[in-house]
Amino acid sequence: MARFLRPLLRGTTYTRWLHLWVPMLFTSVWLFIDMSRPWVPAVLLVPLGLIPAVRRGEGVQAQFMLARDGGEAAFSVAPAGTWRDRWRTVLWLEIRLASGWVACGLTVWLPLIVAELINVAMGNPATDNPFVPVSDPHWAYALLVPFPLLALYGAVVGLGELITVAARRLLGPSPSERLASLEERTEQLLERNRIARELHDSIGHALTVAVVQAGAARAAGDPAFTDRALGAIEDTGRAALEDLERVLGVLREAERPVSSRPTLTEADRLLESARASGAKVDAEVTGPVETVPGPLSREGYRILQESLTNVLRHAGSVPARVRIEVRDGRLVLEVRNTLTAEIPGPGRGSGLRGIRERAALLGGRARTGPDEGDWQVHVELPLR
Repeated sequence: MARFLRPLLRGTTYTRWLHLWVPMLFTSVWLFIDMSRPWVPAVLLVPLGLIPAVRRGEGVQAQFMLARDGGEAAFSVAPAGTWRDRWRTVLWLEIRLASGWVACGLTVWLPLIVAELINVAMGNPATDNPFVPVSDPHWAYALLVPFPLLALYGAVVGLGELITVAARRLLGPSPSERLASLEERTEQLLERNRIARELHDSIGHALTVAVVQAGAARAAGDPAFTDRALGAIEDTGRAALEDLERVLGVLREAERPVSSRPTLTEADRLLESARASGAKVDAEVTGPVETVPGPLSREGYRILQESLTNVLRHAGSVPARVRIEVRDGRLVLEVRNTLTAEIPGPGRGSGLRGIRERAALLGGRARTGPDEGDWQVHVELPLR
């Protein structure tokens, strides 16, 4: 019995019933205007549902009135972006209006039936209730009182569940919204992994160098050696601070929406930034770069950014050649620079791992390493 009555203790049960009643406010106003044509509100809902912002309003209402404890994210709260979403909104409004009529009728008539049964059970004459055609009052009618109450209980809970299921189907995220959400989550995971690697390699290296140099200086007891050790600690600390600032810059940029982040169409800005940092960059762009899909173009920008960062970090001011090519259903990114004898500095290989992970996630492949006297990063990504 306690489990049977549990829905009566949930606030969602009553907010869902209230949600069913909301359309009746609009309908009741129309009935005051023209009661002979009660179907007019249903017709007016068609152009109303085609307005993109209406879908957002319905999604917000569903989120707060239909979702259990307001914790379910099964409803879209974005304006309709396609005609399919608009027509889904229209169908939702019609279902909501029809369900509201049923909820309104049951809420009004079932309590009236209970009152009428109690009235005739007490021996009073029957009224004009069409659902209780009683001619002779009798106490036995009291036995029927629980049935309308059970019907009202079932209607409150059942209609609330049905309208919630309909809302999930018709107000749920569209395929494009699901894709955008998946892209956002993928971008966040990639950046979190990259930041973790950067912090581990850079800050961990700096702390290790500082601890080792400080210990050696204390043990040596030589002022000249101590000066050299302090200089090494200072240089390492500055490099670590620069790396930390760069990581924090990535974190700040992660707050931006995915759609507003740079793409390959803005590669010129990235190349100029690399040139301003001392690199001698020669770029070649072929093919319709602007036709590259958004997620792929953003990841391509990141790969190019990471490659140029590695050039500056490990090779210094050396000539670098950048090639961006779109052809035969593929995006090709290539960065080549003069191969130095040694790759100094912390974080060796972390950026290359990130490039390979991005390429693999997008269904492509990446080659990194020496090639004909140069260091090469070559990435091929399918456009579909």
